[in-house]
Amino acid sequence: MSVRRLSPNQPESFAFSAESAKLADWWVSKFPAGRQQSAVLPLLWLVQKQEGWVSEPAIRLVAEKLGMPVIRVYEVATFYTMFMLEPVGSKALVQVCGTTPCMLRGAGDLISVCQRKFGDRDHLSKDGQFYWQEVECLGACSNAPMAAINDYYYEDLTAESFEAILDDFAAGKKPAPGSAIGRTNSAPEGGPKVLQDPKLYDGSAAKLKKLPNAAPKGKAAKEPTA
Repeated sequence: MSVRRLSPNQPESFAFSAESAKLADWWVSKFPAGRQQSAVLPLLWLVQKQEGWVSEPAIRLVAEKLGMPVIRVYEVATFYTMFMLEPVGSKALVQVCGTTPCMLRGAGDLISVCQRKFGDRDHLSKDGQFYWQEVECLGACSNAPMAAINDYYYEDLTAESFEAILDDFAAGKKPAPGSAIGRTNSAPEGGPKVLQDPKLYDGSAAKLKKLPNAAPKGKAAKEPTA
């Protein structure tokens, strides 16, 4: 695992918004007395949802709220790659899957789009609107290649469809997530190939069958004797 460190550029302070503070208290209340430190993950996630990333002042605040040493919260934040440790784009955080299935299906083309539009990976774009990185498997291998943008998956991408989605984000739009080719979940391209008979789903193909050794209707079965 690569070494993950906090950004050298840190804000002076951090405070939960009123809504986030209410949710933080709710998460802490879910754990019994003496076990509140178990809320460290959801609290760090609330920080990220509010700010887009986890800063050093936020780590200190979470540690204080949960009665934990700061170093322990730091260890959690730097271990889990779902936590961003530096500011991300104001429009989109783009995570392109580069694991084998996606790479075989064209992830390299998606990476090239990001490099051309935003520059080097793991850095803010010059306009501060985008931050992109290559990540390991995101679990949508059937619909490769794909990318996670902010909170959603965009799948079955080509360089052209991917760039169009990024342009929509840049224009302030919210492109619909999912398959770019209209695939339903992880069904085959073009739709299901088997089990297409409507009778399988409308009940018309069902037939009543008598179970072997079933008791007559209205009577309980006798218990077997030794």
